[in-house]
Amino acid sequence: MEDDAPVIYGLEFQARALTAQTAETDAIRFLVGTQSLKFDNQIHIIDFDDENNIINKNVLLHQAGEIWHIGASPADKAVLTTCYNKTSDSRLVSCAAVWRMPSDWETGSHESPDDSAHNPQTLELLCRLDDSAHGNAACVLWEPMGDGKRVISLADNNALLWDLQESSTQATVSSTATLEGKGQLKFTAGKWSPHHNCSQLATANDTAIRGWDLRTMSQIYCIENAHGQLVRDLDFNPNRQYYLASCGDDCKVKFWDVRNVQEPIKTLEEHSHWVWSVRYNHSHDQLVLTASSDSRLILSNMVSISSEPFGHLVDDEELSEGEDNHQEDKSKEPLKDSVVSTYEEHEDSVYAAEWSSADPWLFASLSYDGRLVINRVPRALKYRILL
Repeated sequence: MEDDAPVIYGLEFQARALTAQTAETDAIRFLVGTQSLKFDNQIHIIDFDDENNIINKNVLLHQAGEIWHIGASPADKAVLTTCYNKTSDSRLVSCAAVWRMPSDWETGSHESPDDSAHNPQTLELLCRLDDSAHGNAACVLWEPMGDGKRVISLADNNALLWDLQESSTQATVSSTATLEGKGQLKFTAGKWSPHHNCSQLATANDTAIRGWDLRTMSQIYCIENAHGQLVRDLDFNPNRQYYLASCGDDCKVKFWDVRNVQEPIKTLEEHSHWVWSVRYNHSHDQLVLTASSDSRLILSNMVSISSEPFGHLVDDEELSEGEDNHQEDKSKEPLKDSVVSTYEEHEDSVYAAEWSSADPWLFASLSYDGRLVINRVPRALKYRILL
């Protein structure tokens, strides 16, 4: 059954951490981490059954603290990372750790949700990624195409590249980079590029975006005032290696070619409040999701800067060489960039949006009140892209 109607799931706690389970390519699965000050926090494993349009959930306990960020191993579907708050010597510190789901977490919880809620299983701690010398962890990024052995943690003004050994039960820092400059410099977000053999990282701090070469841990580009206010999130175009999207508290979403960082190649101004999340579709890079504290999720069709502006994959060279030929051939005229849909099922700030790893036409969004919504790309657009 394929239906464009959204499917909504409510968590009992507030939440802002969401990820697709990248190593799981058969089931449509998302992981959500909760933020509760009073109760043990939880990881909700959300399975979407798209034939019956229903959500099945399992809950695992995360007893370490409020979850601010969650990441899934690209290689092992039982392994994940969280960044969480805990109190130490009466001050709040942000830590990061690698966890494993218990091997039998799936048993029995679909049948009787009431029983499983009373005694949920607990995540197994594999190793901590905190190095108190390096400050508070903001996020952990898995190597995108990796074997699940390399992660980067961003902590205050440090980027740490970790090697996970012994089935992830030990982590060693293999190299580090540090933000230099005046004031209290802190990373707010980062994205590991899937291109260039996974040797590059983009980070945000305050209003700036920086690129790093992970082989030398040196800065390769800097977009000084990328946004008028704090940059909240970044994402690389999966098919065009120099293209990067960013969003921030100036309510804007910007698209960059990092070979020329003077000006963005496109700017979207559809949101009316801070934009927390920007995500390219993994298969069709013209589809871009943005989530904002204006309680809305927006799906845009950024076809002019995609790898398929004329309905087929093109590379950057073909675009510049073939300009003249395209004038004659009207059938190859690019589609116009447009907002495809605005989703308004949320009543609170939408902190995260993620595409499914198993179904390129499906995505989830999470608002702070614990509402998770699963939506699909409108059928008309899907067929236009496919046909």
